[in-house]
Amino acid sequence: MLKRTSLFITAILLMLASKLQAQSHQFDPPWNTPPASKVDFTVPGIDNVPDLFGDINDPQLVVFFAGNQFMCIDDLIAAFKKLHPEYQRIFAETLPPGILAKQIMAGSIVIGNLLITLKPDVYTAGKSRMDQMPEYFVKTEVYAMNKLAILVQKGNPKKIQNLRDLGRLAIRISMPNPEWEGIGKRIEEAYVKAGGDALKKAIMETKVKNSTTYLTQIHHRQSPMRILYDQSDAAPVWYSEAFYQKMIGHPVELVEIPEKENIASQYIAGLMKAAPHPKAAQQFMDFLISPTAKAIYKKYGFKTE
Repeated sequence: MLKRTSLFITAILLMLASKLQAQSHQFDPPWNTPPASKVDFTVPGIDNVPDLFGDINDPQLVVFFAGNQFMCIDDLIAAFKKLHPEYQRIFAETLPPGILAKQIMAGSIVIGNLLITLKPDVYTAGKSRMDQMPEYFVKTEVYAMNKLAILVQKGNPKKIQNLRDLGRLAIRISMPNPEWEGIGKRIEEAYVKAGGDALKKAIMETKVKNSTTYLTQIHHRQSPMRILYDQSDAAPVWYSEAFYQKMIGHPVELVEIPEKENIASQYIAGLMKAAPHPKAAQQFMDFLISPTAKAIYKKYGFKTE
C-alpha cells in the first residue's frame, strides 16, 4: 500500500512538474504563423528562431527589417507574393536594426550554430540609422511611422500612468539597450521630455546599477516576454508592439504617452547598391509604399501618413 501511494505521489509530482514546465514557455514566440512543413521541430525555450522568416535556400528576395515590424511580415510577404507570383522564395530577418547594420558591414551573422551570409536586397530602419550609412543605398523611401507607449501587465498592478513613474525605485523596467537598438536612444529623448536629465539618469544609471532597469538585446521579444512572465513591471516600447500584444490576446495593457512627451519615428526602406536581386528589390520598394502595404501597417498599429 505504501509503495502504491509513493508511486501515486511521484506520478502527481511529475505531472505537476510537466505542467509547470509547459507553463513556463506559454507566451514564447514565434507569435507569427510558421511556414508549412511536414516536419515542425520548434521547441519553446530550446530550438526557436522567431526572427528569421521564410526560405533561406537560394532566395529570390532578401529583406532585412527593423525588428519591431515582425508582426507585419506574414501579411506583407503574402501580399507581395500575390502581386508578384514569380517570387516564391523570400527570406526576411527582423533583428534589431543596429545588429542588421553590423551584419551588412561584416557580410555575415551567426545565430547559435547557423551562419548566414545572405546579402539583403532591401534594408529598413529608423532615420538616424539610415543617415549613418547612406553609401549603401541606391534610393530610400519613408513608408511608415510610429510613436512610443508603455507596456504593462494586465490590470496595470503597479499603476503606471506615465514615463515619470518609471523612475520609481520599486518599478522594474525592461529597457532597450541604446548601444544597438535605435529605440533606446529615442526613449531616452522621451525621458528628458517627461522629466529632464534627472529622470533619464535615474532610469539609465541608478536603476541599471541596482538592476531594476534591465537592458535588453532584442527588445521586441524580450520586453513583452519580461512583462508576460512577471520579470518586469513596465516596458517603454513602440506603440505598435504594445498594440500587437493586446491584439493577440496576451495579458497586457497599453499605457498612452501624451504627444508632448512622446517622440515620432519614421521607417525608411533602402534599396541596397549591392542588391543581389535588383529587380525584385525595386518591386518590393514600390510595394512598401503602396496602399496594400500601408493598410497592413495600419492593421498592426503603425501610422502611414
